[in-house]
Amino acid sequence: MKSLSILGSTGSIGTSALEIVRMHPDRFQVKALTAANNIGCFARQIYEFKPELVAVLDETKALELSRVLKGSGRPEILFGEAGYCEAAAYQSSDMVLLAMVGAAGLKPALCAIESKKQIALANKETLVMAGEIVMAKALENNVSILPVDSEHSAIFQCLKGNKKKELKTIFLTASGGPFREMSFDTFKDISLKDALNHPTWNMGHKITIDSATMMNKALEIIEAVHLFDITHEQIQVLVHPQSIVHSMVGYKDGSIMAQMGLPDMKGAISYALSEPERLDLQMDFPDFTTIGSLTFEKPDIQKFPSLLFAFEACKQKGTLPAVMNAANEVAVCAFLEKRIGFLDIFRLISSTMERHTRIDNPDLSGIIEADCWAREKAQSQI
Repeated sequence: MKSLSILGSTGSIGTSALEIVRMHPDRFQVKALTAANNIGCFARQIYEFKPELVAVLDETKALELSRVLKGSGRPEILFGEAGYCEAAAYQSSDMVLLAMVGAAGLKPALCAIESKKQIALANKETLVMAGEIVMAKALENNVSILPVDSEHSAIFQCLKGNKKKELKTIFLTASGGPFREMSFDTFKDISLKDALNHPTWNMGHKITIDSATMMNKALEIIEAVHLFDITHEQIQVLVHPQSIVHSMVGYKDGSIMAQMGLPDMKGAISYALSEPERLDLQMDFPDFTTIGSLTFEKPDIQKFPSLLFAFEACKQKGTLPAVMNAANEVAVCAFLEKRIGFLDIFRLISSTMERHTRIDNPDLSGIIEADCWAREKAQSQI
């Protein structure tokens, strides 16, 4: 039986992971859970899965959770970054599922690695901000980092049984989001409600907006570079509206391997949790007779400049990827709060990246300093 720490258990990835645990109680045991704000949902998870340790965003949320959890057997309740890190390093856990959103996932990821925990990584920002440091630490501690993103899981599966030196191109697929067919002239009128209406995937608000801007794919480009030790020149983004082909790997002999399935994150999550085995998830296959066709398009860079931001960040390296990510987090938060328009997201990211003086080969403190600088710079432009 594998024991788990799930960081970000009330989000879409965390709740899907707990569904898998619920389906396979003989395979998994939950030892630690963390959440940010959704105390009601978190309390229900704690009652059901009975973790030994839990952590929440701050002391106020910890007190609220303490009042909600009554009776004996209540777990230890921690809070803040220190609490998240303790959950990530919890001695009774074999694997840590990092499903936190944003830059907050970086330090817990490093704590888990230093504690030699196997990592199931759903937090893109960890590798976007500090990919060189994180992957070096993982190698040093003999820690496996298993991808949870559907695209990176697909690539990981397509690489199985093949030699890295035979890889030529990674085809990273994207749904195209809700605005794929809209004219750029109408982008200025996009509302928050429009942007949160994803045509294929059911996700949290932040990642749904990232999908609408294609920043989600931009982050995945940088993540893939680090996960699979490739260059950004080896990555080709393809818009695939049906979201059946989750990504593909092209080899030097001209053959291409693709991983397909219905757009449901449980498949990728379960593979990270159980690899090299596959769990029975009672999931249907796509009905290829009714789909009609699987289509692929080039992304429209004018409409979605996030991809250009990512390739530039990959090219320049250093602190620029962390700056891009931080500016995006600030911009998305402002858009969700209706303080800026949709096109302002791109403006804030571009302007912040242009104003940044890149630091090459930064250490962790340098990355965090660049992250803080970018957040302040982006905020000042709202």
